[in-house]
Amino acid sequence: MKSRLILLAIIGLLLSYSAVYAKVDLVTLPKRDAVQLTVYNSADLTLVRETRDLTVKKGTNRLQFSWANTLIDPTSLDMLPKLKGNEIDILDLTFPPRVRNLGVWHVESRMSGNVPVGITYLTSGLSWRAFYMGTLSKNEKTMRLKGYVRVTNNSGEDYENAQVRVIVGKINLIDRIADLARRKYAYGRPRPPPIVRPVLEADRKAGMAEVKQRLMRVEKAMMARPKEIKKEGLSEYFLYTIEGTETIPHGWSRRLPSFDVKGIPVVNLYKYEQERYGNQVVRFLSFKNDKAHKLGDTPIPGGTLKAFRDVGKEGRLSYEGQSSFKYIPVDEDVELNLGPVANVIVKPVLGDYKTDRYLFDSKGNISGWDEIREFEIRIKNTRAIPVKVEIRRNFKTASWSMKKTGDFGAYEKVDLDTVKFILKLGVRETKTFRYTLTTHHGKRAE
Repeated sequence: MKSRLILLAIIGLLLSYSAVYAKVDLVTLPKRDAVQLTVYNSADLTLVRETRDLTVKKGTNRLQFSWANTLIDPTSLDMLPKLKGNEIDILDLTFPPRVRNLGVWHVESRMSGNVPVGITYLTSGLSWRAFYMGTLSKNEKTMRLKGYVRVTNNSGEDYENAQVRVIVGKINLIDRIADLARRKYAYGRPRPPPIVRPVLEADRKAGMAEVKQRLMRVEKAMMARPKEIKKEGLSEYFLYTIEGTETIPHGWSRRLPSFDVKGIPVVNLYKYEQERYGNQVVRFLSFKNDKAHKLGDTPIPGGTLKAFRDVGKEGRLSYEGQSSFKYIPVDEDVELNLGPVANVIVKPVLGDYKTDRYLFDSKGNISGWDEIREFEIRIKNTRAIPVKVEIRRNFKTASWSMKKTGDFGAYEKVDLDTVKFILKLGVRETKTFRYTLTTHHGKRAE
């Protein structure tokens, strides 16, 4: 059974209340005119805003809302007229005792006719995750980045033609929405009076009210430009509005487009570091979430990026690898690990090794010495485009010296025991350089 709102004559609704409602006609309301979903992942929380066109009569109207088999929190239900507010009063929302999953609104109207109303509530069971497709240009200097959001609905409710908004940020709840939705009665054990106003415990009421107020403020900020991909910051939250609408039945997932940015400058870097990657060369793709890279309006939600390359043959793409990443703040660099490759090869070869420059203590024991190693590093690019390679070499001591020969490119001391070489190789080019490493031990290290 899905949540439904009907204009009610409670003939047979509740045997104990049949005399009260027996003279009111039963009228089924139209379906939702619009629905907006604002989905928090961190708290398993979704704010739902429905718009419906009610047909009311002059006097007291009674509206029934059922949330059976859903994860709707009945304590969060709210309704306000969107027009003719001076002629419509929402008196109260009552929960008849000994009846589960049912609430009744009492609406006093000074007119007869149609009135659009907004209904809001919190629900659980909706979730989203972001994923991305990056298409590199032929020379791999720029990338087209497409963002998507997959929304999954396990709330028990079908949402037709819903506008979806997802929020990046964390929120703390006193109660889990799913637990509130599964309570036998909306506010615990039913009380004797036939009309029970929804009064929450003070702390939970304050907490849930704050949640709704924050979400409503975000929603209000987004109303100005509804049919557009829009990203808005509010306090510690960022709201992503997905263009258009989508029907998301219970039990289904929908992939929704989030953004599409072309020509993002990127850097491809091939890294070799035996202690970290073994004997493999690992490819990295990096860019920055800023204006210079045609991004930077808002943070980018964490997700998985699959990278492809335009090979220029009838629109064909080659798969280059994938990487998962965390939330990327504005003006932050991101480096994506696309995994090991076989088309760029780095091979270090140990040549001569010897010890020298011994020191002896007063008893004739060795107290210091040097170890001298000669290395040759061979780098081969088998690709049809130029590449940039970073080679890191780690030593087991902070006391060392080095002599370099050959085409070693840019050289940099990273820290006390690590250096890196950065080389650029042309199409199918091979380079070789050498270095002699002297490490100092014992008294020599001092």
